[in-house]
Amino acid sequence: MEQGFCIWLTGLSGSGKTTISQELARRLRKSRFIEIMDGDEIRKGLSSDLGFSKDDRNEHNKRVIFCSKLLARNGVIVVVALISPYRETRAYAKEQIQNTFEVFVKAPLDVCIQRDPKGLYKKALAGEIKQFTGIDDPYEEPLEADVVVETDKEAVKESVDKILAVVRERGLLSIDVLV
Repeated sequence: MEQGFCIWLTGLSGSGKTTISQELARRLRKSRFIEIMDGDEIRKGLSSDLGFSKDDRNEHNKRVIFCSKLLARNGVIVVVALISPYRETRAYAKEQIQNTFEVFVKAPLDVCIQRDPKGLYKKALAGEIKQFTGIDDPYEEPLEADVVVETDKEAVKESVDKILAVVRERGLLSIDVLV
């Protein structure tokens, strides 16, 4: 059985995590089993009882980390697309899940606000949503991400190619998925 690993996408809401995770899955499915752990989807089920306080965010992340660890240790490629705003939590993920790659999906706040695919920034700026990351709750940018993709400057394919190149360099992909 091939070794599983985790690609942990972190960034503000609207930075492009879901878009990149879907393209990664499309490309990686050619070679292996893959699971996307998308924050919005996880909140509909596994974390439906949680809000957005720091404690609830940490618990949400711990649940995703636990599930991702189980999948990765059984040979699955796990792509996590979570805001995961706190460095401490992302460091914990790297400790718990063997071969985790932290990818900073970087986009300026004004670009994320402009994209606002779910209308959340509009609600947060109007005071309808409290503790919204990037507005009235902090986002701690990674200090040493394994990969940084800048979605306001790069095409999705370019960002995905950068991520897959690092995974391949570390010997975790046996076929070339860079096409």
